[in-house]
Amino acid sequence: MSEQLSFLRPISGTGTDDVVIVGGGLAGLFCALKLAPRPVTVLTAASLGKGASSAWAQAGIAAAVSPGDTVEKHVADTLEAGAGIVDEKIARLMASEAADRISDLLGFGVPFDRDLEGKLAVSREAAHSEKRIVRVRGDMAGRAIMEALITAVRNTSSIRVLEGYAVQEILKQGKSVSGVIARDEAGSGQNKIKLDAKAVVLAAGGVGHLYSVTTNPSEARGSGVGMAARAGAVMADMEFVQFHPTAIDVGKDPSPLATEALRGHGATLHNSSGERFMVALHEDAELAPRDIVARGIFEQVKTGKGAFLDCTKSVGESFADEFPTVHGYCMESGIDPSTELIPVVPAAHYFMGGILTDASGRSTLDGLWACGEVTSTGAHGANRLASNSLLEAVVFAARIAEDISELMPAPKLIPWSTGSLPHDDLEAPEDTEAMTLLRHTMSAEFGVVRDPKGMLEGLKTILDIEEANKLQRFENVLITAKLIAVSALIRKESRGGHFRTDLPDENPEFAHRSYLTLEAANKMALDLVDGSMVEAG
Repeated sequence: MSEQLSFLRPISGTGTDDVVIVGGGLAGLFCALKLAPRPVTVLTAASLGKGASSAWAQAGIAAAVSPGDTVEKHVADTLEAGAGIVDEKIARLMASEAADRISDLLGFGVPFDRDLEGKLAVSREAAHSEKRIVRVRGDMAGRAIMEALITAVRNTSSIRVLEGYAVQEILKQGKSVSGVIARDEAGSGQNKIKLDAKAVVLAAGGVGHLYSVTTNPSEARGSGVGMAARAGAVMADMEFVQFHPTAIDVGKDPSPLATEALRGHGATLHNSSGERFMVALHEDAELAPRDIVARGIFEQVKTGKGAFLDCTKSVGESFADEFPTVHGYCMESGIDPSTELIPVVPAAHYFMGGILTDASGRSTLDGLWACGEVTSTGAHGANRLASNSLLEAVVFAARIAEDISELMPAPKLIPWSTGSLPHDDLEAPEDTEAMTLLRHTMSAEFGVVRDPKGMLEGLKTILDIEEANKLQRFENVLITAKLIAVSALIRKESRGGHFRTDLPDENPEFAHRSYLTLEAANKMALDLVDGSMVEAG
């Protein structure tokens, strides 16, 4: 059966969608709501609420809303965690707008925890100097936020949601983005639709599923980054992947997460000998920045000692009430976290790299905005501060909505109302043999610890897979993997989430962000493979 290309038209009959948002996670839905009553089409490969990493976020949103905390303290902690390459202006902008975005979420019905006086309850996480994590029932923030936003979106007549459509290509007219092409059945169907648009907002998520061990849903495989790069957008900081230190090691894919809030609550890390190994590695021990804790755990696992999270004294019998999500994960795997240690392992969790954007969420392509994990705003630098991700998503989604509204007058279009196409039975695509090989390669050669020989072999494998697989929907994924590989090879130092065994220290010459286009990456990849680029020594 030959594939079909249909031209989906708005209910108004104009033939052009005003704004198309790619992605149904926190960033995409929040942007759509902030654009209301402007007509917006949201395209999402999975059913709303599924396939988005936002829904799985346990800890919450970082915001300086408690007495004694300040925006400046939040900025200082973000700069410290980002290992010297955070864009300070962007970080300050993000922290300054946090309270307003929390207010927006409350208005959309998010039931953030409150204390006995009715004030927002906050907790502390690693590398934060103050308690500033706004939560929902301890570890249910992501799920609760997404549920509230989905309800708001379903009740907003200006938002049309097309579920089951995976965007695979960004269209351009001249130098400007003019729309997208998407395939049905979550990207595996025979039919395509073409949506013309005055503005395209990419909110397509991260890259965690490029790795064998990840906390991310299978939809988070970097296709948004790849398609933007293929369209000519500039990428930034592609070498920086953050590994969450404490994924629960029970052989599941994705790996369930033991939230960092547990360590903020006093949980400790031990190996099989009972040694609390993080004490010797950092003055903050378990509350050290994520990259340091991840490497500490990785070393214990690599040497066969394993790593275990002990919550028995810090949480104990109140575990089910305080951290119901983690408690459920553990009990499903036969572990009672109130009395037993939780086996943990680092897992690909968050991507600091992505599409280069400015303070308004604009990419380097006219007509293309981006927000959420698909972007690299500069707010995270080389290592994301815990719970800054959900904050970044809502801050820049709101700024994009404001920017689009100022640039383009609101169109005279009829609200979509009944134009949504929901799907409740969509399943994530299973990994092909090539995808499984790619995930293994990324984990082995571009994971928590990297070495030049392994990275070069990994790049060769990626190029071989690329040569043998020409499907467009897989091409975007391979492009993202290649950009990560090339960026990791050319950053000749260790910094934040990028750690090289041959160059374990920071190099002042590399105390800056990195920028890369697909055209440049293709040339560098060939030069690296044939040896014409000088290797680190």
